[in-house]
Amino acid sequence: MSKATEFREMSDEQLAAELQQTQRDLFDLRFRASTEKLDSPSNIKRLRRNIARIKTIQSERQPAVQ
Repeated sequence: MSKATEFREMSDEQLAAELQQTQRDLFDLRFRASTEKLDSPSNIKRLRRNIARIKTIQSERQPAVQ
């Protein structure tokens, strides 16, 4: 799941859970990268972008402060 449209279809609770899981996966991947060679280092970039997409969508949903 990586497209912004798929993230936009999720509820706020689902987005928060997805963000938490993606951050955990990124941490694990970075930890593995420091201790051993990764099978696909491009996964780090993919996870970072997904985190940015989720945070962007969450900030769009927040009411604008005037």
